[in-house]
Amino acid sequence: MAYLEVSGITKQFSGLVAVDEVCFSVEKGEIVSIIGPNGAGKTTVFNMLTGVYQVDKGEIIFEDRPIHNKAPQEIVEAGISRTFQNIRLFGDMRVIENVLIGMHIHTGYGFFDSLFRTPRFRHGESRMVVRAVEILRSIGLENYVDAYAGSMPYGAQRKLEIARAIATNAKIILLDEPAAGMNPQETEDLMKFIRQLRDKGYTIVLIEHDMKVVMNISDKIYVLDHGKRIASGLPGEIASNERVIEAYLGGVKNDAEN
Repeated sequence: MAYLEVSGITKQFSGLVAVDEVCFSVEKGEIVSIIGPNGAGKTTVFNMLTGVYQVDKGEIIFEDRPIHNKAPQEIVEAGISRTFQNIRLFGDMRVIENVLIGMHIHTGYGFFDSLFRTPRFRHGESRMVVRAVEILRSIGLENYVDAYAGSMPYGAQRKLEIARAIATNAKIILLDEPAAGMNPQETEDLMKFIRQLRDKGYTIVLIEHDMKVVMNISDKIYVLDHGKRIASGLPGEIASNERVIEAYLGGVKNDAEN
């Protein structure tokens, strides 16, 4: 069985089928993209993967354990974390504080320790600060440690969101439109950064409309339309799939080959 195995997941809203028996698999260390037009069901799939939505039918297996219909916190604890299309940082908090928020799911101390600032609490906080700085340094944000998140350049804010996901001890990182709003240079930097994450041992699943990003970094691509999976394969296979080209990718075939 694959590292992450999604089998026949279905989600309905008031009789409308948003995701219809979708299947896909992700191997450890892969970069997998899920693409399709607006309303194809991509974000609904992410919401089922992360426990925001219940799965009406089907199953999601991660590391040989079922995680469908678990609470979001349980799924984060299992090792799956996500970012969002619209950046959700605490802009009036410092960069390191945003990362520390991601760590508090694994504090190791309880309410009593926090309330009375016990030695366990102080040791745990010190350990987390060291780890947070290590994470920021590992992704090139060490110069922003004490900056306010809202004052960072857009591309750096995207990295900070990913740093916060890493801080949860994520094994799989779900990226929702990571290139949204980026200029060409920021997009190039993002692609390099995602490859570096993969090289560090993270598994990446992303939703993305920028076909340059999708075609250049993906190990595997799944295409959705009206809640159904209509195609899957390697970037070259998707780029030469006539149905996908006509319906979703327009002229990306030529772009991908250049």
